Amino acid sequence: MRRGEALKMNKEQLVDTANRLVAKGRGILAADEGSGTIQKRFDSIGLKATEPLRRSYRELIFRTPLLEEFISGAILFDETIRQVADDGTPLPQILSDKGIIPGIKSDSGPKDLPGCPGEQVTEGLDGLRERLAEWYDLGARFSKWRAVIKIDGDALPSDNCMAANAHALARNAALSQEASIVPIVEPEVLMDGHHDITRCEEVTEQALRALYSELYDQGVMLEGTLLKPNMVLSGKGSSQQAGVQEVAESTVRCFKRAVPAAVPGVVFLSGGQTPELATAHLNAMNALGNAPWELSFSYGRALLDPALKAWKGDMANAEAAQAALYNRARMNGSARDGSYSSAMEKAA
Repeated sequence: MRRGEALKMNKEQLVDTANRLVAKGRGILAADEGSGTIQKRFDSIGLKATEPLRRSYRELIFRTPLLEEFISGAILFDETIRQVADDGTPLPQILSDKGIIPGIKSDSGPKDLPGCPGEQVTEGLDGLRERLAEWYDLGARFSKWRAVIKIDGDALPSDNCMAANAHALARNAALSQEASIVPIVEPEVLMDGHHDITRCEEVTEQALRALYSELYDQGVMLEGTLLKPNMVLSGKGSSQQAGVQEVAESTVRCFKRAVPAAVPGVVFLSGGQTPELATAHLNAMNALGNAPWELSFSYGRALLDPALKAWKGDMANAEAAQAALYNRARMNGSARDGSYSSAMEKAA
């Protein structure tokens, strides 16, 4: 096969996968907790997150009946993509057999950024080309790279932090597309802080502009990417907490200024919001209409916390945990077209 023909097929595959991930009524399950993060989750139910227990929990989640009705893809941790179920089935295959696309967390986490006190840059580019090829063979068809942006008054974020993280996000995106893997780029402006929603909107727009400039410079095909951003929210410590409608309007306005229409979809992170509030915000954005991209979700805690609390580490509670996950996925599926309501929560 000629190089040009191979490149064309690669582009077609990337565009097809990206669009399948933001299919109507569906979103992404972020099940990519690292060892430290999943231990924090298990602490809430008083359990030590041993490898067998982590594997059993993830198998339970992935085998949720009819989860594919509302979940298009699932982000996995490196450990998870290598694990097998009790019956010997690889965990990624459980997902793909249900029509859920397996993905992979491709970064190695944020580390302190030299010369920028209080700020971080995400690492993991060394050896990434080889890891992406291996993950593809293990079933991954999309990747997710997260950068963290901290607001602290007018001092942070610095231009250096913005530039360093945008560059790393774009490097991962270019390498992912080379490996026929759709990159999800995640520049997260953290909720931590006392800033108001106006400051969050300003910083979010700045981060998005820096990101798309780098993606363009590094030759990334936007039609084969997805964006996983924060919503535009008040800082957790702010005395002025914006309401649902203001969050929706501020977020969509900000993104229309900075996110190219060529991007197929925006899959929001929940960022520490309650499950119900994350759903309400997504619903309000979709109710506005006229967005040039699909507005979807890529939630972790906002989908999984109710299931974890129902499970409690006891397989006798497996059906209750799966029902809790299915219910939250269904709520967010409704939010995809603006048809969610608080009455649905009471009726569930």
